[in-house]
Amino acid sequence: MKVELVSVGTELLLGDIVNTNTAYLSKELAALGFGVFRQTTVGDNRERLIKTLESAFLENDTVIITGGLGPTDDDITKECVAEYFGRDFYFHEYSWVKILERLTRSGRNIITENNKKQAMIPEGAIVLENFCGTAPGIIIEENNKRIILLPGPPREMRDMFEKSVKPYLEKFSNKHFISKYVRFYGIGESLLETKIKDIMDNQTNPTLALYAKTGEVLLRITASDEDKNECEQLISEQLKEIEKRVGEYIYLVGDEDISGTQTEMNNVVANLLIENNFTISVAESLTGGKISSMLVEKSGISESFLEGVVCYSNKSKINTLGVNEETLEKFGAVSEEVAKEMALGVANRLGADFAVATTGIAGPNSDESGKPVGLAYIGIYSKGEVSAKEVVFTGDRELIRYRTSVEAFAEIRKNILEKL
Repeated sequence: MKVELVSVGTELLLGDIVNTNTAYLSKELAALGFGVFRQTTVGDNRERLIKTLESAFLENDTVIITGGLGPTDDDITKECVAEYFGRDFYFHEYSWVKILERLTRSGRNIITENNKKQAMIPEGAIVLENFCGTAPGIIIEENNKRIILLPGPPREMRDMFEKSVKPYLEKFSNKHFISKYVRFYGIGESLLETKIKDIMDNQTNPTLALYAKTGEVLLRITASDEDKNECEQLISEQLKEIEKRVGEYIYLVGDEDISGTQTEMNNVVANLLIENNFTISVAESLTGGKISSMLVEKSGISESFLEGVVCYSNKSKINTLGVNEETLEKFGAVSEEVAKEMALGVANRLGADFAVATTGIAGPNSDESGKPVGLAYIGIYSKGEVSAKEVVFTGDRELIRYRTSVEAFAEIRKNILEKL
């Protein structure tokens, strides 16, 4: 099966809406063993959409369209598809009942005539119920071609794909495609590729793909076979070889749910704390609360996370954390010595097992010390031991704060693992 994805909507062309639908559908189709040969975005224009359909079916047997199924005049997807296949419309009573139910539940007291447009279905089409919205989906099959129409709102589209389209497509594939994702920290994409280049150059099954994240690298390993267990075995063998070469940089292996974020280091640390009944406190100057915010993204962290202190001023460092005034005067706020005292001070406040502190220069300008923008110190308290790490990051203010936060989580993770 050769697939083209078509996204309909002038708002997509203007950049008013970020198109997340194609990324989702491409991943799902790859997992089913279908190749996406092209992605096209077209505005709400009848002539251009029909030309897009003609072009798509010259090279593909399957077209999946998202968007343009609403009740207004500029929602033209169904009309264009019906014209292309030469189909008339009929009024689908079941869809209309469901549309009325949803509009009524949402508090709509006045139902306008154009709402009926969404219940008009091309003759001979398969109707897909929309459990999250009003626009039903549609599948038309003709002469070994098929077109699938899905609503544009991502929540509606994903629910309909999972419940209706995925089972429909599975009958066209006799292979399983399974992917595992490996997250690396402390090694760049270029160096990682160099270390596993021979594997990537000779890949057949499984296949490998590298993706650069902010300060991290993601590796996808995908295996295909008629037997799911064989897929898992192929991935396991490939992963063992990769671990032999660059295992020290791997911090997480998992399924697709770990692939979409810029980092999972905060969740890894949160899990380590929760699973081992460890506690942590945080003192932030440079990062200004970012570490604390990333920690509380994890449900259940309240049992481990004792407190987060934002101590931007020297006065706060002295009065809240007990940093010595002499240390600040001698070494400056941005120093290894101050980072250590901050970590020790916040750990002692509530008796945390672990603590982390950050101090540095986020920019865009340096302070009176003349130290470079991007310089940061991360203080770590680890069950009675205190240490600090110096790092220098480039980029704008937000990127420096983000990179320092992730580096702090990496240091916490290392120290926790050493105590296990």
